[in-house]
Amino acid sequence: MSPAHKLYEGKAKILYTTEDTEILLTQFKDDATAFNAQKRGTIEGKGEINCSVSAALFEWLESKGIPTHYVDTPAANEMRVRSVKIIPIEVVVRNIAAGSLCRQTGLAEGKVLPSPLVEFYLKNDELGDPLLTRERLFLLEIVPPEQLEQIKAMALKINEYLKEFFLGCEIILVDFKLEFGIDSQKRLLLADEISPDTCRLWDKTETDPQARVMDKDRFRRDLGEIESAYQKVQQRILSQIAKWHN
Repeated sequence: MSPAHKLYEGKAKILYTTEDTEILLTQFKDDATAFNAQKRGTIEGKGEINCSVSAALFEWLESKGIPTHYVDTPAANEMRVRSVKIIPIEVVVRNIAAGSLCRQTGLAEGKVLPSPLVEFYLKNDELGDPLLTRERLFLLEIVPPEQLEQIKAMALKINEYLKEFFLGCEIILVDFKLEFGIDSQKRLLLADEISPDTCRLWDKTETDPQARVMDKDRFRRDLGEIESAYQKVQQRILSQIAKWHN
C-alpha cells in the first residue's frame, strides 16, 4: 500500500494519510526507546511483531464489544486505522506492582494489588509524561468528567479481557498503557497499540525474576534476548487467536 503523506513520526510508529480521509496508515518501526527517549536502540523485527500482536488483540477486543480504531493490516508492519483525535493522556492499568509504581511508593515488585489501579499521565515528552490527579486533568481541560469516567470504565473492561486472554497464553499481565481517541462520529475508540512495547508481561512458566520478563523491560534493563522474548509473545498470542477462530 502506498502512503500519501506523512502526518507524524513518533518513537515507535509513523502515521500517513491515505486516499480515504477517514483512514490513516500506521507503519510500525524497529526503533526502541526508553526513559523518555534517553535510551535508544533497535529491536530487530519489532515493528512486524508489534503490528501483528496489536492487530490480533484489537480484533479480539472488538469481538468483546470494545470499539477500536483498527481496520486491517495491508503489510506485515503496516496497519490501517480509523482517523481519531487522540486524547493527550496515557491511561495505565496496573494489576501487579512494578516499574515506576515501585520506585515512587516503595511497594515490592511483584506485589499483587488488591484491585486494578488506573492512572492517568499527561502525554507530553517535554514535561516527562507526569502523573496527573483528576483535579489536574480537569484544570488542564483535557477531558470532561463524564468522558474520563467512560475512559476509566473501558480501561477496566479491557484489563479484564486482556488478563483472561494472556492467562490462556501462559502470560501474566502485570500492567499496560492505553491511548484513546475520538473519531468523526464523536465515538470514543481504543487507539495506538497493544504490544510488548506497551504492556509489562511475565512468563507464567518462569519463576526467575529476570527470565520471566517478556516485554520492553528487557531493553530498559539490559537483560538481553529481547528479540526472542518478543517472538515468544507473538507466537503465544497468535496461537491463542488461532484457537479462538477455530
